[in-house]
Amino acid sequence: MAAIGYAQLPVPGGGQSPTTPGDLADLATALDPRLVHQVTNLAERTTRFATAPAHTLVTADDGTTWLKTSATADTWATLWAPPPVWNRQITLKSGFQAGDVRLAAMVVDGGRKVEVQGRIERTDATKIYDPNAVNLGSVPSDLIPPRLATWSGTCSMAGATTDASGRLEVLGANTASAYGSTGDLLWWYQGTEGTDWVDISGYYWLV
Repeated sequence: MAAIGYAQLPVPGGGQSPTTPGDLADLATALDPRLVHQVTNLAERTTRFATAPAHTLVTADDGTTWLKTSATADTWATLWAPPPVWNRQITLKSGFQAGDVRLAAMVVDGGRKVEVQGRIERTDATKIYDPNAVNLGSVPSDLIPPRLATWSGTCSMAGATTDASGRLEVLGANTASAYGSTGDLLWWYQGTEGTDWVDISGYYWLV
């Protein structure tokens, strides 16, 4: 049995012939980690290759290409991914509508982060105001963070208010709140008399 090439592939040589299942199995085993494997998406990659050896290369139908970086954990480096698009929708609660900035979300950074954008206003053109949290809507179920996610959101300064921003939250998995349920988007604001609109643009982590 000869060891051929940089990969030292076990190829029968000389008078030896690969006539036994063992010879072919050895060659297939040596070749398998060096193939470019194809999957439909990230979920299939996780199902099929979580225990694959380090340096395993996998591509998805959309061209995303991953290289496994651990021999023991399901850890990968993303070599290439298609540009993200604003293709996920945020569901608004009754009484709210999208404002001048398009309301949408997208998953970025190899599935680790969610970016959101858009402005939200009341359908009756009154101020968005409550001494506690205002429940604006909810994110898709698969974009719910593992814990409470928070970021600063800007708002209109028209009228009496002098505060240019407030606190936005997405209630994470197993997060308890009197103002919403898991996945809900909450707005906290202490500005005088509320604001005409809230800009939710920002990001939160899924890991």
